Amino acid sequence: MEECAQSLWREAWQDLKRRRLIRGCLWIIVCFFLVALYGEIVYRYYQVADKTPSYSQVNLNERYLPPSPFRHPFTTMEAPVGENWFWHGVNVLAYRPLGTDNLGRDVMQRAIQGTRIAFLVGVVTSLIAIPIGVLLGCVSGYFGKWVDDVIVWLYSTIESIPGLLFILAISMVVGKGIMGVYLGIGLTTWVGLCRLLRAEVMKHRDRAYVMAARSLGYHSWRIIFRHILPNVFHIVIITFSLRFPAAIGTEVFMSFLGIGVQGEPSWGIMIGNARLRLWQGVWWEMAVVTAAILLVVLAFNLVGDALRDALDPRLRSKEK
Repeated sequence: MEECAQSLWREAWQDLKRRRLIRGCLWIIVCFFLVALYGEIVYRYYQVADKTPSYSQVNLNERYLPPSPFRHPFTTMEAPVGENWFWHGVNVLAYRPLGTDNLGRDVMQRAIQGTRIAFLVGVVTSLIAIPIGVLLGCVSGYFGKWVDDVIVWLYSTIESIPGLLFILAISMVVGKGIMGVYLGIGLTTWVGLCRLLRAEVMKHRDRAYVMAARSLGYHSWRIIFRHILPNVFHIVIITFSLRFPAAIGTEVFMSFLGIGVQGEPSWGIMIGNARLRLWQGVWWEMAVVTAAILLVVLAFNLVGDALRDALDPRLRSKEK
């Protein structure tokens, strides 16, 4: 069974590598990940140094600079003496390739920090939601009876509540900020994975390899996590690739409403600020954030669909 699972993963990877569009999407995801990693390094540097980040510094002399690959001749910012250029990026050279906003802040640096926040939300909420969904789904599908009834009642109750309202309620209880976003999204988005795993584990619990493990006296938890889970783990991978952009979109919407990330240049905050200046012809901040969200969400969705096609045994059998 383990050899079959390895063969499935190997064939799926070969199938993904043959598709140019999916390879391009993977490169887009890798590039955004590296940008988010750079943004995290910059953010931590300013936290440790206890300084105001360069992407939050106000410079009214550089308001509404349009995107340009060249140095703006009327810029006033110079590299701070003794500072390493790495931490200030293009700001040190006084370039504004993506322009500035109404307070003279560099749009590119703020978009980089928005990428950092978006990936943090996607990863942290997945680390909260996926273990809950995996544990409850496997337990419900394997043990059945009253355990299954309790878990089905639990996720049916959560699913009956409008998702966004539930997320907003948790965020308001926890408090505005990134922690409220993490808990609000993470504690409400495990239901879909739980239902899928419950159905798959029900199919596997009566198969020959599970019956053989029982006859050898293996404990139920070992059977679940050492034998059944590896054979349904492709569902977890597919769910992660599809829920990651959904979590990013939810965080953007929450920050746009003013109850998400506070004091940091989230994509949602940038959109909320940029929409007020579109009538003045200041389009670049909105365009940059919209393009970033479009690329990330589209890349993850296409990769998620490709993973589903490559890893779902039913779809593979139909193709053959």
